Amino acid sequence: MVQEAKDAGVWVFGGGIDESVPPVLELPSGEAALAWTAKIAVACRCAQGVRAFQFDPAS
Repeated sequence: MVQEAKDAGVWVFGGGIDESVPPVLELPSGEAALAWTAKIAVACRCAQGVRAFQFDPAS
């Protein structure tokens, strides 16, 4: 199904949550990621979460 969507030009993004990886953006630490998450939550006025995506070699 994924390859069919890619071939059709409709595939945008796919990823899964890797629970074994600590929450990190491209930042120096998990604490920094959480600090940015808090700032984004205030700016968006909604709750935020931080998760790591599994690598998809076919993407």
